[in-house]
Amino acid sequence: MKLIKKIKKILISLKNSYRRFPITIAFSTALVIMLIVLVERGPNLSAEAREALERINMVIALGIPLSLCIKLIFEKKKIYNKLYQGLGYILGLGILVLYYFLILKELNMISIVRYIGVSLFLYLAFIYIPWINRKDGLEDYVIKLLFDFFITGVYSLVLYLGISAIIFTINQLFNANIPGKFFYYAFLVVAGIFAPSLFLARIPEMDEDLNKEEYPKSLKVLLLYIVIPLITIYSSILYAYFLKIIITRDWPQGLVSHLVLWYSTISVAVIFFITPLLDQNKWANRFKRWFPKYIIPILIMMFISIGIRVRAYGITENRYFVIVLGLWVFGIMLYFGFTKKLNNIVIPVSLSIIALNSVFGPLSSFSIAKLSQNKRLEGILIRNNMIKDNSLIKAPEDISYDDKGEISAILDYFNRNHSLKEVKYLPENFKIDDMQTVFGFPYTEKNKYRNKYFHYALEERNKALDISEYDYLLKGYNIGNAIKLDDNILVSYNEGDFKFIIKEGDNIIYEGDLNKYGLEIVNRNKEINLETKSLSMDNMTFVDENQKVKVKFIIEFISGERGGDPEDIIIRAIDYTVLIHIK
Repeated sequence: MKLIKKIKKILISLKNSYRRFPITIAFSTALVIMLIVLVERGPNLSAEAREALERINMVIALGIPLSLCIKLIFEKKKIYNKLYQGLGYILGLGILVLYYFLILKELNMISIVRYIGVSLFLYLAFIYIPWINRKDGLEDYVIKLLFDFFITGVYSLVLYLGISAIIFTINQLFNANIPGKFFYYAFLVVAGIFAPSLFLARIPEMDEDLNKEEYPKSLKVLLLYIVIPLITIYSSILYAYFLKIIITRDWPQGLVSHLVLWYSTISVAVIFFITPLLDQNKWANRFKRWFPKYIIPILIMMFISIGIRVRAYGITENRYFVIVLGLWVFGIMLYFGFTKKLNNIVIPVSLSIIALNSVFGPLSSFSIAKLSQNKRLEGILIRNNMIKDNSLIKAPEDISYDDKGEISAILDYFNRNHSLKEVKYLPENFKIDDMQTVFGFPYTEKNKYRNKYFHYALEERNKALDISEYDYLLKGYNIGNAIKLDDNILVSYNEGDFKFIIKEGDNIIYEGDLNKYGLEIVNRNKEINLETKSLSMDNMTFVDENQKVKVKFIIEFISGERGGDPEDIIIRAIDYTVLIHIK
């Protein structure tokens, strides 16, 4: 009976959801249908038609949060006139049509990033619209939404697994040969129709009082006694690390900035969710009071780290988002640290505005990145005297490999993400293939050889050696620090700098550099792109002599790596046999 009542309750909730959010559910249903059409018809469509269908699906998906926002605005303003509501949805539909034709004209980096930014703005607006002009309760509302989202996910997962089990069983027992794509279709129906309907049914009414609901004990324990202590310990580790940086003056780059950024963003969320507990829990109150001040020096160090990267390589879209999100976190932490009575609606509102501003307008990531990369290119050109009378001229012969690589990388960035027409000083209709003609050098991939490891081995390692002209045969790995040939002759080899030395008494009678031979082998075989290559005896043998000694080095194995510059070669290890004749 309980199961029947629960199922009946779910069905009633779904019915109420359809009544309250019919347009939103219509959008989600349309998306499911169109995704199925894409699977069914996609393989038979041209690339252009398939991309158009994908763009249509993206716009339909955008209609879900947009219709939610329109509905909540009507409820907030208490507009129940169906004519006004119809006009509002028609306006929303018109916005989607314009978005498709004007902003989502093609799928590329810019259009996809803009789509993500607009989606983020709409979903954040969906969260805070009911709480505009309201003082308390936003945190409880968001907690309820997250809890309902989790419950919806559990119900949907169980339903999908049950449907999948049914399809699998029918296939196995009756040899029905139901295609595997029906598992995907079942997922689409559950995730695109059932789940949204169930979740929307649980959204509180506009005037519903959430203060009566008790703060979830499991969330309270998780945040206060697990997450906050972990954040505190993590902060202490970062302080210790940055103290080391101050002492060594080796400023952090790359990964450290991201680690600080995401940890601080999570900290913003934690303070947001513990706000209802500030008046009743001293530990929560202390954390809110002191942590935002405690984290500010760490954020400043993060900005210094980002600044080093920006100074070296300019601003790209990715660095822009890191900087902007870092500034947002910094501002929110100042708000937390110096405001006694919090109104946390400022968090989603400010983040939604930043999301929209970062993908549209003169301060967007695209505008700032293009401006920065153009400035960076101009600086390199000026440094190499490649600008004359405000026009581009060919590079001098002594232009460095790094500068060639940087120029090529900037042009490649514009070619992939924007347009070469937006690069200052370039002639009209310029293409990457024109670099030799315009710049005086071909496209140069700066890091083409970075982390390219090589291993060359002697292919005739088991062949007998002619030692008739020599007195001694030694293996390099047996020499160690030193080995005596007789009472007066001492041979030593330093694996650190590859120096091979023969002494007679206290006098050095021969000194050889195996690193030089290793580099010669690598330079002889630049055309070899394999990680491992066997080379002939002649290719791996070197003879050297002076008035007192004649030596023959047979390199049996050599390994190393290339740096960013093709001429930057690092020998890591050399195994060899040496034949020695004392004259």
